[in-house]
Amino acid sequence: MSLLNVGGRALLANQVALQTAGHNIANVNTPGYSRQTVSLQTVQGQFTGGGYIGQGVDVQTILRNHNELLTRQAAAAGAVQAADSTRAQRLSQVQDIFPGGTKGLGASITDMVNSLADVVASPSDITARTVTLTRVSEMAGRMRSAAEQLGEVAYSVNEQLGGLTDKINNLAQSVAQVNDQIARTKGNGQVPNDLLDRREQLIRELNQYVQTTQIPATDGTVGLFVAGSQPLVLGTNATPVSVRESTLFPGSGQMRLTFNPAGATPIELDENLLGGGEAAGLLRFANTDLAEARNLLGRMAQAIGMTMNAQQKLGLTLDGVPGKDLFAVETSAQGYSSGTAVGTASYTDPARFAASDYEVRFTTPPAGQVVRLSDGKATPFTDLTNLSGQQIDGLQFNLTAAGAPGERMLFKPFAAPAANIQATVYSPRDLAVANPINAAMGKSNGGTLQLAALQATGKPTPLVLPGNANPAAVPPIAGGVQLQFNATTPVTFDALDRSTNPPTTLAAGQAYVSGQPITINGWSITLQGTPKAGDTVTVGNALDPQYGDAYTRNAGNGTALMNLRDAKMFDESTMSDGYAGLMAQIGTRTQAAQYAADLSTSIAKNLESDRTAVSGVNLDEEAGKLIQYQQAYQASAKMLQIAQSIFDSLIQTMGR
Repeated sequence: MSLLNVGGRALLANQVALQTAGHNIANVNTPGYSRQTVSLQTVQGQFTGGGYIGQGVDVQTILRNHNELLTRQAAAAGAVQAADSTRAQRLSQVQDIFPGGTKGLGASITDMVNSLADVVASPSDITARTVTLTRVSEMAGRMRSAAEQLGEVAYSVNEQLGGLTDKINNLAQSVAQVNDQIARTKGNGQVPNDLLDRREQLIRELNQYVQTTQIPATDGTVGLFVAGSQPLVLGTNATPVSVRESTLFPGSGQMRLTFNPAGATPIELDENLLGGGEAAGLLRFANTDLAEARNLLGRMAQAIGMTMNAQQKLGLTLDGVPGKDLFAVETSAQGYSSGTAVGTASYTDPARFAASDYEVRFTTPPAGQVVRLSDGKATPFTDLTNLSGQQIDGLQFNLTAAGAPGERMLFKPFAAPAANIQATVYSPRDLAVANPINAAMGKSNGGTLQLAALQATGKPTPLVLPGNANPAAVPPIAGGVQLQFNATTPVTFDALDRSTNPPTTLAAGQAYVSGQPITINGWSITLQGTPKAGDTVTVGNALDPQYGDAYTRNAGNGTALMNLRDAKMFDESTMSDGYAGLMAQIGTRTQAAQYAADLSTSIAKNLESDRTAVSGVNLDEEAGKLIQYQQAYQASAKMLQIAQSIFDSLIQTMGR
């Protein structure tokens, strides 16, 4: 009987081994499957006078080939890889919105400014003026088109985030259900290998969308935590998440992953605490990368629009009236707050704009600080009056109500300008290319004075005449201002008011340098050459009847408009180079994101290879085991056959 028992145990053990090898082969392509191995143990021998006689073999358990550390590392690396790859893919879409060459926004800006050359050459040419206005409209259209494409990317990101939260919630619920099954089977003393594999595979899939931290419990379940401490899965319960606009800045469009515990206040999770996963990558893209692209584009639209509007309004149209705005641009930006703070930000100096969002943070109201979010630079203020009196990056923050201690107010001044910019001048006659002033050399001049440049500036200048502290587009003095040169060393001049007889001296002994602009209350004249004593230059209002319609043949303001291409307005870059700077910044960010994605992909691939080297199924190895266990099974069957034969012989002998 002992031989039969030994053979029977061996037959059953080798059958289990064959079944396990077949199970491994069957699941060679099953995601998350861990190779299983039969653990055999010797049955304790039976004591006899001749020693211990072996009793055969038993199956102790089915081992799961698994390394906990490698599994967690692979899941975490996969989460980082998913975040980096998703972000890099989206940034590549943004980069495609800003192409170079003739189809790019930069070409339309250049074409708009360069088209003024024909207007300057022939100020009264209606066709040349029409071409310029067409270029102006085209540039505004391309701005809006780029902003619209950024909006489409933002919409698709929000839709994708909504789909991801559904997947996260479904997977979290599945993990909770498997936790329940594992906890129920824990009492039988054996490990449910396939259930553990399924749970780990669900966790790996979940980490593709949001990175989790796993903490095992004594009942066999695993708790999953996101953002460091929020329990996504705790035992057999799963907490749903959602994506919605930040309640801290309602209306701002900033998105947050929100944790929704039952019966408690929803908790907004900062994407910087989420670690990896597609959701984290998309949130970083939406709230940081896409915001920067919008700010770069919006700053360009607002700065170009304001700068050209200011110069256009300094000139005269063909009908002799001051020009009106070329573009409709934003006048103020709304502040977003969930507290008591109320106010807007207005645009003051386009040359100082920074492509950034801003936060007004109240420390001890009404005192606080304005923080530029792109680099964290803070500007303190003592109260709301002090705040409105400061010019911060070309912006003026006008708050009518302060916030509570710790309250934050978000401003996105460059989120909307590109989407809303419009060309507003449609008639070619309304293009204000004529100077509102003209200059005439004295008929009796004996020196070599020549007029090099004359234009309205509309800005306060070093030489401010009494009674005219505010800049004006045209000289306020009806008879004009006469510059009369003196026989001194170095050469000086006096500024005279020609509306009186004799002329009244407005300023005396002003230094003259050939080729250096002379700026007076909103206009500038540049002279070259050496004057003689008594030489004069008269700067007058172009609309004075004595000059007739000479202004229609003047394009001084058109030249000033054209020269704006070299004006510095984008971090010391000129208007013509601004788009190249935008492309460079987005391209650099995209390249860095792609590098990070390549690196994290390589790390994730290597860790997954290490994990599968431990847990994966090797078909050659399993085929060898099949032959081994088959031979052992056949030998066990032969043992039973022999035992049966011996037993039959014994029965026959005893029967005689």
